Amino acid sequence: MTLVDQVKKEINEVLDLVNEKQLDAVEPLITKDKRIFVLGAGRSGLMARAFAMRLMHIGYTPYVIGETITPSVQKGDVLVAISGSGNTKSIVELAEKAKNNGVTLIGVTSNKDSKLATIADKVIIVPGATKAGDGVKSIQLLSTLFDQTVHITLDVLCLKLSKRDHTSNESAAKEHSNME
Repeated sequence: MTLVDQVKKEINEVLDLVNEKQLDAVEPLITKDKRIFVLGAGRSGLMARAFAMRLMHIGYTPYVIGETITPSVQKGDVLVAISGSGNTKSIVELAEKAKNNGVTLIGVTSNKDSKLATIADKVIIVPGATKAGDGVKSIQLLSTLFDQTVHITLDVLCLKLSKRDHTSNESAAKEHSNME
């Protein structure tokens, strides 16, 4: 089996374990009348940024925690926090702070027993391998499998949102950067 075949097999194994009902439970929380904030560290942060970008393409108002132009998080906002282990101290602390301020917290993690999973209003478990050893074991380095499958899972969530909102590919393309 080639390395590409092994990686595809791992990705499929994780995606087969993602519970689409968790995406369905999160979907009503993400609406165009709410500000959506995303949070993650390292590569999880990159996956959060990719999710925010796709949300923008389909007509939402997303913000990335830590960017200089990100406003304060307020009661009624939604925070999507991503952490493979679900115990990354900086992510959990900010997620708790947001939740204490009346923000709806959506946790995305590989570890259903993690601090992030237990404090989240809704959780999406993506059981890909992490550097902490959680999830489906992988031949790939560190949290690569988690990152790959989180990206796909959150893209599926965006697809659900776009179908619910009747957002076409053409209207999403109009929001795509024209400064390239």
